[in-house]
Amino acid sequence: MEDNTPRPKESISLASVANGLDNMGAELSESLEEGQTPGSDLSPAEGRNSSSKASQEPFSAGRSLQAALRVRRFCREHTQLFRWICTGLLSTAFAAFLLIACLLNFQRALALFVLTCVVLAFLAHGLLKRLLGPKLRRCATPLRHSRLSLWLKRGLALAAFLGLVLWLALDTARRPEQLVSFAGICVFIGILFACSKHHHAVSWRAVSWGLGLQFVLGLLVIRTEPGFIAFQWLGDQIQIFLSYTEAGSSFVFGEALVKDVFAFQVLPIIVFFSCVMSILYHMGLMQWLILKIAWLMQVTMGTTATETLSVAGNIFVSQTEAPLLIRPYLEDMTLSEIHVVMTGGYATIAGSLLGAYISFGIDAASLIAASVMAAPCALALSKLVYPEVEESKFRSEEGVKLSSGDAQNLLEAASNGAAISVKVVANIAANLIAFLAVLAFINAAFSWLGDMVDIQGLSFQLICSYVLRPVAFLMGVAWEDCPVVAELLGIKLFLNEFVAYQELSQYKQRRLAGAEEWIGAKKQWISVRAEILTTYALCGFANLSSIGIMLGGLTSMAPQRKSDFSQIVLRALCTGACVSLVNACVAGILYVPWGAEVNCTSLLNTTLSSSSFEVYQCCREAFQSTSPEFSPEALDNCCRFYNHTICA
Repeated sequence: MEDNTPRPKESISLASVANGLDNMGAELSESLEEGQTPGSDLSPAEGRNSSSKASQEPFSAGRSLQAALRVRRFCREHTQLFRWICTGLLSTAFAAFLLIACLLNFQRALALFVLTCVVLAFLAHGLLKRLLGPKLRRCATPLRHSRLSLWLKRGLALAAFLGLVLWLALDTARRPEQLVSFAGICVFIGILFACSKHHHAVSWRAVSWGLGLQFVLGLLVIRTEPGFIAFQWLGDQIQIFLSYTEAGSSFVFGEALVKDVFAFQVLPIIVFFSCVMSILYHMGLMQWLILKIAWLMQVTMGTTATETLSVAGNIFVSQTEAPLLIRPYLEDMTLSEIHVVMTGGYATIAGSLLGAYISFGIDAASLIAASVMAAPCALALSKLVYPEVEESKFRSEEGVKLSSGDAQNLLEAASNGAAISVKVVANIAANLIAFLAVLAFINAAFSWLGDMVDIQGLSFQLICSYVLRPVAFLMGVAWEDCPVVAELLGIKLFLNEFVAYQELSQYKQRRLAGAEEWIGAKKQWISVRAEILTTYALCGFANLSSIGIMLGGLTSMAPQRKSDFSQIVLRALCTGACVSLVNACVAGILYVPWGAEVNCTSLLNTTLSSSSFEVYQCCREAFQSTSPEFSPEALDNCCRFYNHTICA
């Protein structure tokens, strides 16, 4: 008789069920990898029954899983082969594309051809370094400390010095104003050496190599035609690249606001640029570029790995983002290395802000060159002001690694970059509102005080134009342009470089529009040379408001070193400001006007619909000329735009 009494239901845990399923799947996969099929351990009778059931199915699940596991094992064993095949196919396709592009129009494909050659050169260097590096190092070790090596270094230094003197003597014979810029470099370096923390410990190798690298970079960019064309092309491509910001900002804010309102025109560029930089960091391209630049400076200047990486990173990111590259090592860095980190942050600008300044109309090639040239100069002047007297733990770059961030994929990296930029944009907008309001209040207070003693038009800019006029003159600026340049330097130092670049762009726009040079006692624009030198001098975060930003950023990364950061931040600020000034002096030595001269006779004899800088120059020449080369029609054209006694 069956027992019909109800039995209590057994409780089943979901965790146990899941574990059971996992164990079953694991046992199945292990048996398949061992070549066994499910049911192979059954008795013969049970095996016949199970096989009769399985014969009714066209394909068994066990065999399918076994085939999949074999394919997976095969792919795992030949991963390297598949990678080489894919790389070879992509390389072949790219080579074919490049060849076709060059055959169709080599001039159009020249930029891609040059970039390909540069990448191949770096790849070949890396391969040779990996294959022949140890052998070359073993061969060079005996020569490193020999007397021959010492005399070779002295000979190279003497040759470089004599070459510089000879070049200055020949080149400045036609443009004596370049000697003023050279004297400015000597004055600024002399002042920094006088303020050095340890005069006896200055590494003149680091100082000379840093200034030499800066000069060579400037010579390549400013004086040589290929370098000038390359950086002009790079600046044009960046401007085209940044113009894509309008697609997103116009959709969000509308075309009318984007075209007319500053905040919606310039600030979205920072969001776009920050997003792109975050993607490049996630892909590892920025780390690769930073490591190459840092290697060049480290092997020539003899600086440590951490400080060199930070300064190289400052070319692309801001003063608070670059130290993140070496965040794990900040606790153990010496005071001299921390001074370099701070100086590099003050001497350069962030890549995202670079896009904003280019959108103002500032010369893109000069901005890029200034940011690149500032890196070796920052290392050199920092080691002059605060030499190394401690034993560093980071003489070798081994063990110093650069992370790729926390993003798991490209979409997350792009989103993180855009999100981070929101804080930067809000900070810039708040600072502009606050600083411009404070400047207006200060000017009103100065004007009120000046009226009491019969000084009309007293303002902060006017005071800066007198106090900093010698500094502007030492940069190589013409004396008549020095008051305006000194004003901009004062705005940059006491407010920020964003406001200063905005003011400089207004002077440039008036010059390009062909405005009168003087309206009363007020200069409306400055010369092209003064614009270029001012662009170099303003390129840096060295202003009083950046002290709090620098201390806040570094203290959050290494709180236990807050007192060390506070101890050297002012010295680093002054050094960073001098780096920008020395940069401008180097540009003053090397700058020569590019472009063909305008034929004023043919220009003024055509029908002119608007004025321009070339029209203004030709009209000024026509008003002052007594020769009959300018026809009455040409003078009539000039009188339509400018007032002169000859027009009456």
